[in-house]
Amino acid sequence: MDEKQKILLCEDDENLGMLLREYLQAKGYETCLCPDGEAGHDAFFRDKYNLCVFDVMMPKKDGFTLAREIRDVNKDVPIIFLTARTLKDDILEGFKIGADDYLTKPFSMEELTFRIEAVLRRTRNSRSREQTVYQLGSFVFDTVKQTLTSPTVNRKLTTKESELLALLCSHSNEMLQREFALKSIWVDDNYFNARSMDVYITKLRKILKDDPTVEIINIHGKGYKLVFPDADGNIENAEEE
Repeated sequence: MDEKQKILLCEDDENLGMLLREYLQAKGYETCLCPDGEAGHDAFFRDKYNLCVFDVMMPKKDGFTLAREIRDVNKDVPIIFLTARTLKDDILEGFKIGADDYLTKPFSMEELTFRIEAVLRRTRNSRSREQTVYQLGSFVFDTVKQTLTSPTVNRKLTTKESELLALLCSHSNEMLQREFALKSIWVDDNYFNARSMDVYITKLRKILKDDPTVEIINIHGKGYKLVFPDADGNIENAEEE
């Protein structure tokens, strides 16, 4: 691996959790172990992870509930479920939530590692095919060149401006949660980083105001929403909340 991948592991069986953490760390994965779903929730929103491994049956908050809460703000982070249950309905429920894989106990450490590697490989391949150019009304945003151009604007964006606009574009016409944006770009969602993000949002709005059909809507206390015309020129009705 070119860079150390970070895994969030939630397992309430203390012995199994310790064994899994030690094994994954020996394989080169930085691994955070949490004993229940609530601790896993706090850890996820406190740090940034490349992949999550959740036991389904956990105290305080089960793996399915934790995964739903994470999927509300992050649809991309891979999730693998561990379970002692083999009921078809449970497995289907996991995939409906957005699981990338499902491993039934007992399992071998090697199998878990192979599945983690396979999921991360699929994720990397998917991201390598991600959209790099967006048409925002009269603007063309190139995420690679970090440029935002229109018939009257030719702007070279800073790295942070480009990263934030790319994140807004990937969530276009839907809410981008503040907490997720901060974790994705600034890593830490502290007060100073939050204020910094607000400054960058203001800068982007000033650039985009050249086209009144493109707007970054503020969803009070929750996040932002980038709206712009679709291929047919229609604009989603997205009033500020």
